[in-house]
Amino acid sequence: MKLFGSSGIRTVFNKDLLNIAFRAGLAVGKNYNNVVIGTDTRTSGDAMKHAVISGLLAAGARCSDAGLTPTPTLAYVTREFDAGVMITASHNPPEYNGIKLLNPDGSSFDSLQQVKIEEMILSESFDVAGWEQVKHGDAYAEAIEHHIESILSSFPTGLKVKVVVDAGCGAASEVTPRLLERLGCDVVALNCYPSGFFPRGIEPNQANLKDLCRLVRESAAAVGIAHDGDADRMMAVDDRGRFISGDKLLAVLAKAVGAKDVVTTLDATMAIEEMGFNIRRTRIGDTWVSEELRKGGDFGGETSGAWIFPGISLCPDGIYAAAQIATLAGQHRLSELVDAIPVYSLLRGNFGSNGMNKSRLEANLKALEPLSVSNTDGIRLSFNDGWLLVRPSGTEPKIRLTAEAKTEARAKQLYDRGLKAVRDSIDNGG
Repeated sequence: MKLFGSSGIRTVFNKDLLNIAFRAGLAVGKNYNNVVIGTDTRTSGDAMKHAVISGLLAAGARCSDAGLTPTPTLAYVTREFDAGVMITASHNPPEYNGIKLLNPDGSSFDSLQQVKIEEMILSESFDVAGWEQVKHGDAYAEAIEHHIESILSSFPTGLKVKVVVDAGCGAASEVTPRLLERLGCDVVALNCYPSGFFPRGIEPNQANLKDLCRLVRESAAAVGIAHDGDADRMMAVDDRGRFISGDKLLAVLAKAVGAKDVVTTLDATMAIEEMGFNIRRTRIGDTWVSEELRKGGDFGGETSGAWIFPGISLCPDGIYAAAQIATLAGQHRLSELVDAIPVYSLLRGNFGSNGMNKSRLEANLKALEPLSVSNTDGIRLSFNDGWLLVRPSGTEPKIRLTAEAKTEARAKQLYDRGLKAVRDSIDNGG
């Protein structure tokens, strides 16, 4: 039984997840003496948090509760602790919840750390601490202010730029607007009240941000900013009310921070290599980007909206990214910067599936006669004019497909052939 996906433990909230939460607290508490914990706005957040806290304290660890807080905020203050525990399912629907474990540098637990904790969760071989070793929990109320102050020190104030913020009623609802107002922005708030009943699809993708695009146009704002449930993601809308794709936003942000060495994932556009950056690619998932950035790099991210600024933390920081894009919008017209980014035709989509015949899928894809095949993460096929990636989601029961080519017709052809290969590989009943 595998508990950890590409970004922690996530599943629909139920008694089994609560049991895992307690045992995760025990496992973490046996390995880390001083732990900070936080939660996003999901209705099951408090139940999950208290289950983990019970485990941590029962293990003999100290635990400080940062309360309702974005993931990047918790990651930032984890530098004062041995580890951090974030109760979140990030961009998953509201019925989901989960656990993300963080190191003092802000990075997620790496694969070896995850294996160790997972083995302990599933094992019956360890017990609670003796009564005389059990600690009391306490509150850590300063997390958000510490994070905001750190970000403010990196940007000029007095921006005088109108910004629309759509926090999706998630953990950044009262954080990003406060930060941007202190930078001097005129903030128009959309879905900026904490609620576990998300008013829009919580993933900040184009389909879910129609209201943000409309409000940017109607209010003549310079930029629109959107977060997911725990604000480790940030996506943006330009001054013309157009959603900025993750591939273009990757390039815009990399240029804005003056990056030379950039870490991104296998599914990012091939156009990024043409822009003068030194690019290193990883498996899909911010955990892998963070691991690679430990070896060095100026900026990292994946096109889902997870942007990592190593100067502040190795956690994707949608709050810092909001300040960065607002600052940029105060200096330039975002639409002009976006239109200057080279672009190829790129298609992304999902296919719902709980399983498939992997060998059949690989055979079906190789029948497309690629120049090369990589199994680094899923199956990636390279052609002389583009590429196709087929991989299982690390957070949901879906197969993700990405195709990019130099022409729209070729990208669609690759995508359609990839989709057919997936459909022809689904296991009966699975």
